[in-house]
Amino acid sequence: MNFHKILPTSVLSLLFIVCFTHGTNAQILKKLGKRAQKAAERTVERRVERETQEKTDEVLDSILEPGTKRTTADPSLENPLPPGGQNNPGNNSEGRADSQDDRQAIAVYSKFDFVPGDKLLFFDDFSDEFLGDFPSKWNTNAGGEVVSINDNGEKWLELVSGYNIYFIPDVPDLPEDYTIEFDVLGLGLDNKTSSNAILRVDLSDDDKFKEGANFVQAHISFVQYIDKGITMENRINNKREIYSVVKADLREEVLNVPHISIAVNKQRFRLWVNEEKHIDIPRIVPQGTVLTTLKFHMNNFKEGKERLFIKNLKVAEGGIDLRRKLISEGEVSTNGILFDSGSANIQPQSMGIIRQISQVLQEENGMNLLIIGHTDTDGPDDANLSLSQKRAAAVKNALVNIYGIDAARLQTDGKGETQPIADNSTTDGKAQNRRVVFRKN
Repeated sequence: MNFHKILPTSVLSLLFIVCFTHGTNAQILKKLGKRAQKAAERTVERRVERETQEKTDEVLDSILEPGTKRTTADPSLENPLPPGGQNNPGNNSEGRADSQDDRQAIAVYSKFDFVPGDKLLFFDDFSDEFLGDFPSKWNTNAGGEVVSINDNGEKWLELVSGYNIYFIPDVPDLPEDYTIEFDVLGLGLDNKTSSNAILRVDLSDDDKFKEGANFVQAHISFVQYIDKGITMENRINNKREIYSVVKADLREEVLNVPHISIAVNKQRFRLWVNEEKHIDIPRIVPQGTVLTTLKFHMNNFKEGKERLFIKNLKVAEGGIDLRRKLISEGEVSTNGILFDSGSANIQPQSMGIIRQISQVLQEENGMNLLIIGHTDTDGPDDANLSLSQKRAAAVKNALVNIYGIDAARLQTDGKGETQPIADNSTTDGKAQNRRVVFRKN
């Protein structure tokens, strides 16, 4: 059925009039008009199928008042980040109050078992890059540029789709045990997006623009009309040993800025999308430190319509087990507990670390801990001191309220920016300095 023919002209006219009264710029109005037309078409389809005028009115209301629904993937209309989302975890902007959505998101992640590495190898949030430039700590054989999507100043790297096009961050040679994290944003996705539209994460022995004789690939699908799953593939000495499609319905996740977490422990490869682990293959990575290079590749996205961005790439060595280190050494320091920028709101993907700390305290009944927060140097000294104290308190509250640890066993402190362990003039250094320390007390 062609819904362009049955869609009342008056509905589209009303939508466009309302859009223009919001005083947005011409480019955003153009995007909004197209999006409103598609949304209205979907609404009419639902009305024909359901024959319920009341339901149609509700849906049209949600279109006429952007921001009342969180299903859109177009940040020109609203902030695409979900509650407690993946913001720049620094301490240089104003935070927001804790909300019920934040608490619910953290509760969902309470069984999240991803633990990031404790030795930072690479971090890039593009905060030091100029808009329109290709980022200085990456390489490519095509294009791409740093862009700002929202008015909040966040920067993303927009990738370019195409055959044999790679984006390679300047990560040192990958060790045997490491973790990879990043946020991804897709725009323009709909039921016509190709079933082959993918973001591919490559671990390869080739440090340039080829697959290599040895590699592991994870293909993350952005198709909307079917449940495509995640494709895993490897080659060892040019021989494919694994090619599998793992069931994973990511259609809703890829519309809402998912956080991707990957852990490589020798031959084992695990992958999480938000709080859910989808991949856990024990022997897909070649033995030894053969795969030295991380690459990104996107393909089969419609040029000018479907766009893909990544942000907050973090690669860290380790990521195996903080519990043994805390018991044996009496102290662990981690920059894997992330907070919203300028805030003490814990980002949900940090719960894997807090969960491990809770397990130590549950097993070691006589252990008490001092939790110490640290910041980078962005912002005033007194504000950073206060922020570090609040962040330590937030971690304590998570241990108490989510994992049932006795509050009397936990003390908190904050050192602000006074005890840096890395250079605060670099993005990597700032990321290392934003940390939480757990110490036997």
